[in-house]
Amino acid sequence: MKCFLHAKIHKATVTEANLNYVGSITIDKHLLELVGISSGEKVLVTNNTNGNRLETYVISGKDGEICMNGAAAHLMKTGNEIIIMAFKWTDKELKPKIILVDKKNKFIKYLTK
Repeated sequence: MKCFLHAKIHKATVTEANLNYVGSITIDKHLLELVGISSGEKVLVTNNTNGNRLETYVISGKDGEICMNGAAAHLMKTGNEIIIMAFKWTDKELKPKIILVDKKNKFIKYLTK
């Protein structure tokens, strides 16, 4: 088995960084549906603004919301541009669902067909 990218939210903007929450990343539920990421799923988050990377789990949020919770708020601040990626272990190659969002985390288009 190999680990393949299955979903990616490209160029999202952090809308909040909450140190007082117990871990995770909160992501707009509509974006999660578009790429097939589930609440509780492990994701890799990379920060285009400062180069930081981290792994955490997903919480479904409200429209436009991308909130870094807990210790992740030290690495990813409000206004930072990030990429959110999810992977799956499988014997078959996957065609990932990749979306591009605007600075308000609104869907622009699919980057894969």
